[in-house]
Amino acid sequence: MASLYHYVPHPHIARRRTAGPVKVDDQRRRATAFDRANTWLAVKVTAVVGTMICAYLFAALAFVSLPSALRTGDLIIIVAWIAQTFLQLVLLPVIIVGQNVQAAAADKRSEQTYLDAEAVLHEAQQIQAHLAAQDAALQALSDKLAEALRPRAG
Repeated sequence: MASLYHYVPHPHIARRRTAGPVKVDDQRRRATAFDRANTWLAVKVTAVVGTMICAYLFAALAFVSLPSALRTGDLIIIVAWIAQTFLQLVLLPVIIVGQNVQAAAADKRSEQTYLDAEAVLHEAQQIQAHLAAQDAALQALSDKLAEALRPRAG
């Protein structure tokens, strides 16, 4: 007699194995040449602007206009310089650096989750194989017991 259980893998399993984990890079738009060009340019600009070196250069650039802002003595001009010149110029690359770090961490978490799911799937398949072996052993014992209990003609 066959096993009591017949394993039918979920259709997502095959797709998951071929696709792998989702990465941040997978989210880039690639549908048209225009999309690809825009994505390429955005990635290049982000790679340059999203560095701490760029943050330091922007800070230096912002400080060029600080003396003029201070000479006015006008509090609104000084606050505007801080908010509109210094903070915007310096925080932009710093935020991009932080987002790049977070994206790399998200990719690493995604990869780890994918590997964890793969391991859990493997363990579940091993349990199914073990149960199938137990089914076979129990069926063999059941057949022997039925044979032993069957009345003999004689």
